Amino acid sequence: MSLAIALLRAVRPKQWTKNLLVFAALIFAQQMDDRASVLSAIVTFFLFCALSASVYLVNDVVDIEEDRAHPQKRYRPIAAGLVPVSLALMVAMVLAPVGIVGCCLINLPTGAVALSYLLITLAYHFLLKHTVIVDVMTVAAGFVLRAVAGATAIEVEISPWLLICTLLLALFLALSKRRQEIVALGDAGVNHRRILSEYSPQLLDQMISLVTASTLMSYCLYTIDERTINVVGTHNLMYTIPFVIYGLFRYLYLVHQKDQGGAPDRVLLTDGPLLLNVALYVAAVVIILYLAP
Repeated sequence: MSLAIALLRAVRPKQWTKNLLVFAALIFAQQMDDRASVLSAIVTFFLFCALSASVYLVNDVVDIEEDRAHPQKRYRPIAAGLVPVSLALMVAMVLAPVGIVGCCLINLPTGAVALSYLLITLAYHFLLKHTVIVDVMTVAAGFVLRAVAGATAIEVEISPWLLICTLLLALFLALSKRRQEIVALGDAGVNHRRILSEYSPQLLDQMISLVTASTLMSYCLYTIDERTINVVGTHNLMYTIPFVIYGLFRYLYLVHQKDQGGAPDRVLLTDGPLLLNVALYVAAVVIILYLAP
């Protein structure tokens, strides 16, 4: 494998799908027909890709020994020795300032959100990932900040319900990932991630059940909330609820019956029914908000 390809793998482009959350405000604020807003959202997306890539590089350098003890992660470019640690850190030191400065050039609030995202994710990788419950909450906070950045970039007020739904959905994914790690690695999981010793499948199942119900209920309330109806001009968002139900249940099915969930980005990109459901959900939202009379 060439160094360039190995470096590209090290920045994990497949996980950049998480940054698509920056488009949530653009879609739900009905700004997709505004060229300036679309451009700002696209630029923010790529700047957050640069930020997340820098964090992934730092994370893989910090976790190099733990990754080498993992049956799959030992093949990561840095853990496998395909990308030198010095090069990884140098690239990270270039990408992070590019992301921060670029977001500041969009506007200062977006720059502040980008800086908060970088600091929180770095704090997670160096410290917070070793604190039970705080670890998954920190991961969820990264998702919320992506959504907030999308709103500040196009200068619209983001719905509190949308923030709550994003937080709960992120917790759902993070808890599912922890469960899959415990099930897949067993007692050896502690050698890879120390925090796994604080969790058990039974505890995580209870947490996942609570978060799943809360996510669904929050989204339902969001679609019928008077503020939402006044802003978007329709109550028809409630007809997207079945897609959310199917998406949550399908993911739970993959976690419990197919032993997946350890890599949410991979599940989203490879599971046909789930991918189709997401596409249909987005299409339904666009039709309801932009095309329906």
